[in-house]
Amino acid sequence: MFKGTYTAIVTPFKSGEVDEPALRNLIRMQIEAGVEGIVPVGTTGESPTLSFEEHTRVIQLAVEYADKKLKVIAGTGANSTSEAVYLTRAAEKAGADASLLVAPYYNKPTPEGLFQHFREIARSTKLPIILYNIPGRCGVEITLDTVKRLAESCANIVGIKEAGGNPDRVSQMALGLGGNFCILSGDDSLTLPFMAAGACGVISVASNVIPRQLAEMVRDFAAGQLAAAQKTHFQYFPLMRDLFIETNPGPVKAALAMLGHIQEEYRLPIVPMAAKNRDALKATLQNCGLLK
Repeated sequence: MFKGTYTAIVTPFKSGEVDEPALRNLIRMQIEAGVEGIVPVGTTGESPTLSFEEHTRVIQLAVEYADKKLKVIAGTGANSTSEAVYLTRAAEKAGADASLLVAPYYNKPTPEGLFQHFREIARSTKLPIILYNIPGRCGVEITLDTVKRLAESCANIVGIKEAGGNPDRVSQMALGLGGNFCILSGDDSLTLPFMAAGACGVISVASNVIPRQLAEMVRDFAAGQLAAAQKTHFQYFPLMRDLFIETNPGPVKAALAMLGHIQEEYRLPIVPMAAKNRDALKATLQNCGLLK
């Protein structure tokens, strides 16, 4: 069961290459902060711009640096089923604990196409699989019926990262699929509403920057410490908001660079933030007490 806080970790670059020492330091920071796991090479990890070799290497490094102190849920989704199978098998070979599979983007498959896509990948691996529903990026939603079919047909499809913004959908899944199917929020600012509706944690962008605080918020809410969880939510809500002031992962990488954790480097088509938005993000970091 995947409960708690999982950081959708950035892929740091330096001079055009993956910055392996910086990645090690980021993962060490996550271990020390007490999150439950990390998600390398997802959207936040700029997976669309990594080669297959780089993608696999980052997963291998994540497993090595996590050193069994964190669960590693490897991003292995693609809009080509055969590519997703390849990446998922590579993640299993590298020692990942699970796979995160985003819905195929751009080609907009039907519900039957989605079902067959995910079933084919599930059959290719022994890894637990977490589906990833984010219709705003993919142009297609994994319908509730499709999620239920997959959970019933594939024993290793064990959860979903839900980034559709709808608490009702979370409740419907929780009621229809039972407690063994894990629903993880895909939006930091909706973590508490989603947990109230039946989710068991979050795959977080903000926890790149505030891992201890996010992990404590999730644990507080799960333990019934609602006031403490709400206090953390409101304290860092401006940061959760401003980390999406431009397309992710631009702001979170800028924030990590401001805090001295990485070089601020992207791969096209992601570009540095506009000056106005950068200033707003910097002010938010200062107001949250994270930056002097």
